[in-house]
Amino acid sequence: MEPDRTPVETETIERLQTLIRFDTTNPPGNELPLAEYLVSALESEGIATTLLLPAPARAAVIARISGSGKKRPVMLLAHMDVVGVEREKWSVDPFAGVVQGGYLYGRGAIDDKGMLAANLMTMLLIKRDIDNGALALDRDVVFVATSDEESGGSAGMKWLVDNHREVLDAEFAINEGGRTRIIEGGVRYLAIQTSEKISHMVTVTARGPAGHAAIPLAQNSVFRLGHALAKLGDYIEPVTLTTTTRRFFSLLSGMWPDAEQRDAMAALVSEDAAESSRGAAILSAIPVLNAVMRNGISPTKIFGGVAGNVIPAEVSAVLNVRTIPGFMVEDIVERMRQFVGDDAVEFTISSHGEEAPASDPDSDMFRSIAASASAIDPAITVVPYLSTGGTDSAHLRRIGIDSYGVLPFPMEQPDEERMHGHDERVPVKSLHFGTRLIYESVRRVASA
Repeated sequence: MEPDRTPVETETIERLQTLIRFDTTNPPGNELPLAEYLVSALESEGIATTLLLPAPARAAVIARISGSGKKRPVMLLAHMDVVGVEREKWSVDPFAGVVQGGYLYGRGAIDDKGMLAANLMTMLLIKRDIDNGALALDRDVVFVATSDEESGGSAGMKWLVDNHREVLDAEFAINEGGRTRIIEGGVRYLAIQTSEKISHMVTVTARGPAGHAAIPLAQNSVFRLGHALAKLGDYIEPVTLTTTTRRFFSLLSGMWPDAEQRDAMAALVSEDAAESSRGAAILSAIPVLNAVMRNGISPTKIFGGVAGNVIPAEVSAVLNVRTIPGFMVEDIVERMRQFVGDDAVEFTISSHGEEAPASDPDSDMFRSIAASASAIDPAITVVPYLSTGGTDSAHLRRIGIDSYGVLPFPMEQPDEERMHGHDERVPVKSLHFGTRLIYESVRRVASA
């Protein structure tokens, strides 16, 4: 007989609503009031908690439930800040935590206060189980809530790594970064992020003669930049499969509902070069899968010029280049330079991302997440995942912590795409699934 989960589910909704009602839009963040709420919630149930202040009105919360120490700790990580909103484009108040139509709405419902609520509930439930004699731990369970993730982490995880690395001692961490996706026909898969692409900024500058706009010049820098960008629009990096992405496509090929795409996934990971190329050609037409297969190049900004009647001597564009771990952005820049083939167009790496090793897809933590997901939903497929976006997990991987990214709430892609958009929302049933998944995963990996 299934236990009555109604009280826990009701509490989870109320906790997430409370978290959303703290406006932690970054900038400026102002996460301190939310952090103080977390401290109060944790300490009220006897969980040892520390509040750190990286900057005025910014905060980090560290809480710990002690185990026997036979194994190294496991960390639950989430960030408190959220991106901004255009209020007039929301159908509800983005900071009210409205529940309607089976959804809980609010900025951060997906990124990342939903995860924060699931982590908070996991800590409370584990402590209650220990107090009731229903659970003993061989690992400490460490709760970490950070500021400033949405703006780079200088007042968040980066600050913790630089100034309080001792509180981050753990063997494993669970963080945001993966996907629990519902696709055609209700088929479901859980993609656990074990690695992520590295983000770099490349500035492309075109130069030419300056002059009065009344006299057109053949080598106009604006046209030259336009030609360069048009050529780059036709440039793609070669397909590259890592251990993670090869396993990702191999496992999805056994359950993907679209027959042509399913066949393409199997072909992609085959040993036959021609078959692999055929599969890649089909999957490249799907943006979210194409981005997993190769280094990515996206223009994001254009700037230059001084007046409407002046031909500028130079204009520039910014490219966001996302590299698969192990690739050098310098090599990609050289390939782009040769493809454009114009000596008057300069490529400069203006921001260089930092490499992070992949987490082990065969670890006790990965297996615990996979087993917990299957116990809750026997039909779900679990795969390792190279995420195209960046998370705080990269900071942890660089200091030796195997970190696993999950978005534990099953969602169809249109709802997932509301993240950072308008009317961000999480299905209430998915919120409960995700909270159970985090709790069960930690219980499996940490219990004695």
